[in-house]
Amino acid sequence: MKWLFEVLFSPLPTPATVVLFGLGALALLYLNTRPKPLRPAVDLNRQTVGIAGGARRSGLLEGDDLLSYLHEDARTLYEVFQRGLHVSGNGPCLGFRKAGRPYQWLRYKQVSDRAEYLGSGLLHRGHKPSPDSYVGIFAQNRPEWIISELACYTYSMVAVPLYDTLGPEALVFIINRANISTVLCDKQDKAETLVANCEKDLTPMLKTIIIMDPFDAALTERASKTGVEVLPLKDVEALGKDNLQKPIPPKPEDLSIVCFTSGTTGDPKGAMLSHENVVADAASFVKSFESVYTPLTTDVSISFLPLAHMFERVVQTVLYGAGGRVGFFQGDVRLLVDDMKTLRPTVFPVVPRLLNLCTHTHTKPKVQSGAQTPFRKWLLNFAIERKHAEVKRGIIRNDSIWDRLIFRKVQESLGGCVRVIVTGAAPISPSVLTFLRACLGCQIFEAYGQTECTAGSTISLPGDWTTGHVGIPVPCNVVKLVDVEEMNYFTSNNEGEVCIKGKNVFSGYLRDPERTSEALDKDGWLHTGDIGKWLPNGVLKIIDRKKNIFKLAQGEYIAPEKIENVYIRSATAAQVFVHGDSLQSCLVAIIVPDPEVLPAWAEKLGVKGSLQELCKNQQIKKAVLSDLVKLGREAGLKSFEQVKDLHLHPEPFTIENGLLTPTLKAKRSELIQFFKDQITSLYANMQ
Repeated sequence: MKWLFEVLFSPLPTPATVVLFGLGALALLYLNTRPKPLRPAVDLNRQTVGIAGGARRSGLLEGDDLLSYLHEDARTLYEVFQRGLHVSGNGPCLGFRKAGRPYQWLRYKQVSDRAEYLGSGLLHRGHKPSPDSYVGIFAQNRPEWIISELACYTYSMVAVPLYDTLGPEALVFIINRANISTVLCDKQDKAETLVANCEKDLTPMLKTIIIMDPFDAALTERASKTGVEVLPLKDVEALGKDNLQKPIPPKPEDLSIVCFTSGTTGDPKGAMLSHENVVADAASFVKSFESVYTPLTTDVSISFLPLAHMFERVVQTVLYGAGGRVGFFQGDVRLLVDDMKTLRPTVFPVVPRLLNLCTHTHTKPKVQSGAQTPFRKWLLNFAIERKHAEVKRGIIRNDSIWDRLIFRKVQESLGGCVRVIVTGAAPISPSVLTFLRACLGCQIFEAYGQTECTAGSTISLPGDWTTGHVGIPVPCNVVKLVDVEEMNYFTSNNEGEVCIKGKNVFSGYLRDPERTSEALDKDGWLHTGDIGKWLPNGVLKIIDRKKNIFKLAQGEYIAPEKIENVYIRSATAAQVFVHGDSLQSCLVAIIVPDPEVLPAWAEKLGVKGSLQELCKNQQIKKAVLSDLVKLGREAGLKSFEQVKDLHLHPEPFTIENGLLTPTLKAKRSELIQFFKDQITSLYANMQ
C-alpha cells in the first residue's frame, strides 16, 4: 500500500506511474466499450404459445388479438405513405442513379404529388376509383413503379404487377384475367410486346399503354391501328395536374394489389391482397425486430428484388411508414455491389442466391486467397470462431478487433452501414448463415412465407442464432400443422402440413374459385403445401413438400414431373428423375438410358462400348444433355426449368430396388437418398 501511495502521489511521474495510469485507462476503456449481450424479447426455450385447435402464435404478443397495424393513422398503404411524408418532414424518399454518378432523390411530397397527378390522369381517361379498377405495371424497379402504385392507392384502384419472366402466354393471361385496360411500361420494348399481342387480338381489353421512358413515334402509329393509344407518362401526369381530383383513399379491407404467382402447374394465379394484408405483414416484421431494430427516418434500403413480388413490397412498406428512403439499383445485378457502396443502405432485403453474389467475392474465399501462410489461415479461422462465439452470446457488432483486421472489406462490400438483413423466398444454407452472422456484424433474420400470406408468415427472432429453422409465427398470424397421412406426417409427432390464418392471409385468387377452395379451407386456413415440424423450443422447421413442387434458390417454383414428362420423350431415355435443391439455383437429372437405343445412338457419334462404359463417357453425357435441352426448348420449358447437368445410370429404377412404388411411380425421397453422392458431385462440379 505504501508503494502504491508513493506512486500515485509522487510529484514527478515515474515509469511505474505511467504504466499504472495506462493500465487504468485501458480498463476504463474496456468497461465503457465492451459489448453488451442482447436480451431476447421472449424465452428462447419456449418461443411460441399454443392456442385452440393445435395452432401456435408468437410469444411477442399478449392475448389472442393479432396485429393489424402499428399506427392508427397508417392502416392502409396510402396512409402509410402519408405518415412517412409527415414524420420525415418531407425528406428524401426515392433514389436513382446512373453509372458512376451519385444518387438523386425525389422527396416524399414530390412522389405524393406525382401520384395524385398520375391518378387524376387515369381517372380523367375513364378509370373509376374502385377496387374493381385494375391497372397493370410492367416495369423494372424504379421510382416510377412506386409512383404508379401509389397513384392506384390514392384513388382506391388496384395495382397488378406484370413481369416478363412469366413468359408471353402468362402476360396475355394476366391482362385478360384482370380485365386490364391500362398498362404502365418502363421501356419501349415492353410496350412493343404488348402491342404485338394486340395485333394478334390476344388482349382485346387493353386500350392504353403509358411509357415511362422516351419512345419512337412509329410505335404510336403501330398501336393506333389496333385501337390502342400509347402515351408518355409525363403527358398523363400533366393531364392529371390540369384536372386534379381530391384523393379518394381506400379502406383497410379494400383490395390493394393482385400479385400473380408463376403458375408452375398451370395458368398464373392472381393472389388478391388487401391493404390490411400488406400493412399487417409489414407491422409484424417491425414488431418482431423491435427489441434490436426500430425503423428510422435515416434508414435506407436498396431495391433490387422484383417489385412484382411481395417480399420487396413489404420491406418498402416498412421504410415508407418510418419516413425512410429507398434507393433503386441501376437495373443490372452485376453492378449491385457498386450501387450498395454508393447508397450505403442500412436495410438489406435479399434472397440467398443474391446474398452469395454480393458477398462471395469479398468473403471467406477472397480472405483465404490472401491467407497464403499457415499463420494467416489460422488467424482467419480464429477470427471467425471468436465472432461466432460472440453471436452465440447475443453480441452483434462490427467494431471488434476482428472486424477491423479481417472483416472490414466484407462489410464495406454492402456499403458498410447495414443494420439488418432479412433473407427469404428460399432457404439459406446453415453454414452460410452462420458465417455471415459472424463476419457482417449486423442482425440477419430468415423469414418464411408465400404470396398468399402477403410475404412472411414466420421469422427468426433476435437472440436466436441457431440455424436450420424459419423461426416463429409473425404477430399478425397463427400457424398450425395438420396430418398428412399419405406421407406419414402426423401432428402427434409435431409434423404436418403448414397452415396459416391471420390478418395477412389473402382472400383468394382472382376469378378462380376452384383453386381458391384448394388453398383456403372453410375456416379460412391457408394450406401452404409445405411440411413443417415444430422443434422443442417452438420454432418451425420446413422438412418436406406435400406436392412435388419446390423452389430453387432464386425463388422460382419447379414442378419436376412436368419436366420429366418432357425429357422422357428422348429416344435415349428410359427413365428420368429431375432433382432440385432449394439451396441451389439450377436443376440436375438422373437418366436411365434405354439399353436398346443408346449403343446404336452412341455409335453414330463414333463411340462404342458396353452400357456401363457409355454411361461414363463424357461425350455421350453431353450429347444426351443437349438432346434433353432441345426437347425442353421445343416444349416451352423456361430456362430455369432446364437441367444443367446429368448423371447416366445403367440400372433401372424398379419396385425391387425400392425406387418405384407398386404403381410404378418414382419414390422421390428414396431416389434422392440413393443418388445422394452423384447429386452432390453434379452440383460440386458446377462451382
